[in-house]
Amino acid sequence: MVCSCLSLLILFIQGSGPQELPDIRSIAADLEMPATVEGKPMAGERVKRRLQSSPNDRVYHTLYLPHDWGPAKRWPVLVELTGNGGFRNAFGDECTGRPEDACLGYGISAGAGYLWVCCPYLNAAGNDHALTWWGDAPGYAPDATLKYLLAAIDDSCENFGGDSTRIVLCGFSRGAIACNHLGLYDDEVAKRWRAFIAYSHYDGVRVWPIPNSDRESAKLRLARLGDRPQFICGEGQQTLETERYLKPLIETTKLKFASTGFRNHSDRWILRPSATREQLRNWLSEALR
Repeated sequence: MVCSCLSLLILFIQGSGPQELPDIRSIAADLEMPATVEGKPMAGERVKRRLQSSPNDRVYHTLYLPHDWGPAKRWPVLVELTGNGGFRNAFGDECTGRPEDACLGYGISAGAGYLWVCCPYLNAAGNDHALTWWGDAPGYAPDATLKYLLAAIDDSCENFGGDSTRIVLCGFSRGAIACNHLGLYDDEVAKRWRAFIAYSHYDGVRVWPIPNSDRESAKLRLARLGDRPQFICGEGQQTLETERYLKPLIETTKLKFASTGFRNHSDRWILRPSATREQLRNWLSEALR
């Protein structure tokens, strides 16, 4: 009886479990994702963008210029990394792993005020997208992915007015892990970012089937974060595990932890109104000020 009461008390303190939280489909979306098209980048359009250095047409990222875009000013840039492909769970949540199906950046910006770039992960040869992790198994070398990521950022800043001092790295699931695993990979990559948004999972909390996902390796990457802010969110109470992991390691005053308020492992939550989405938007405005 004592154990049962204690368990109930813990559940009460932590909040409802994932199965008791609302499904995203119970809330009407107030944002509709723009279609990804071939063509010249222009305001309000999301296009497939290929770099001159790309080996073939199979390698591309998506670029969205906000509907209020113009060449006369510098724009903050949301750089997004998507989750692993081939994912589907019991709730019907899916992820293809392709950049054109990612939506965090659009939900955060509502299509205004930011350039939005969704980058692919590449195989080891750099000639095709990797839909699961990055590089090739079993080594999962990130070199081609990182090279493309930095080149896509440079292209966005040089050709479309991106502000290199206000670049935000954000990601879902695999992309959330990649915020640190790739975003803080070395000093050259780490210096690019002003802030980070990690949705569902976090580098170092768990061991994944990729090299150097252990905690000691993750701590070395975390040291490159410095005092830059991160917004760390997840479905249900998922971020409690991340918060427990980080508190002994770094000063967490620059970190914001939040629940999406939904049960779903899906970036589609950001296309619906919620207190957390509003909190995230306000946090980002402050982080870039």
